[in-house]
Amino acid sequence: MSEKDQITRFILSIMSMPRQQADAIAALFKSRFFEKNALLLKQGRLCNEYYFLEKGYVRAFTFDLEGNDITTAFYSSDSIVCELYSFFKREPSKETIQALSDCKGWYITFDELQYIFHAMPEFREFGRTILINAIASLKQRMFSGLHETAEERYNSLLQSSPDIFQYAALKNIASYLGITDTSLSRIRKEFSKK
Repeated sequence: MSEKDQITRFILSIMSMPRQQADAIAALFKSRFFEKNALLLKQGRLCNEYYFLEKGYVRAFTFDLEGNDITTAFYSSDSIVCELYSFFKREPSKETIQALSDCKGWYITFDELQYIFHAMPEFREFGRTILINAIASLKQRMFSGLHETAEERYNSLLQSSPDIFQYAALKNIASYLGITDTSLSRIRKEFSKK
C-alpha cells in the first residue's frame, strides 16, 4: 500500500479514471502535518495551498461586523480544504482556517495546480467536479439556513458529522448553525430525550 493510497482512493471516489492516472495525480501532492490550533490560512493572506485532509478536523471562520467569531465550515478526514475564492481569484482570504485536532494532509500550490490542470486533462475534470460539489454544498447550506428550523439544521449536522462534538467547541457549532449557544444547548437537550 502506497503512502498516498488514501488520496488515490479519494480521487477515484470523485471521478472514474484508470488507477495509474489517479496515482500520478496523488504523486504530485506533498505531505504536511498540523498540530491542534495551528493555522492553515490566516484571514488577510492569500490562500496558496490546496489541501487533501487525510486525517483530522479543521474549521474555517471569519468575524462579523461586531467582531464575533463565526464558523463558516467544518472539514473532516477525506475532504478538500481550501478557501477557494482566495485561491482561484488570487485575493486575500476573508477566512481563517484552523486545525481543531492534530492533522495530516497533502497539498499542492496554486502554481502546481495550474500546471497540472493544463498538463493532465483528467485532473482538470477532477478539479471541476470538486468545484461543482463545493458550490452545490454551499448552495445547500444557504437554503438550509433559509428553509430549515434550527433543529433540522442541527439534525443534518449530526447526520453528516456525528463526531463533530469531539472536536469543535459548542460556540463554534452554534455559530455555524446560525443560532445562539443557549439555543444549541436547548436543542441538544431535546435531542438527548428522544
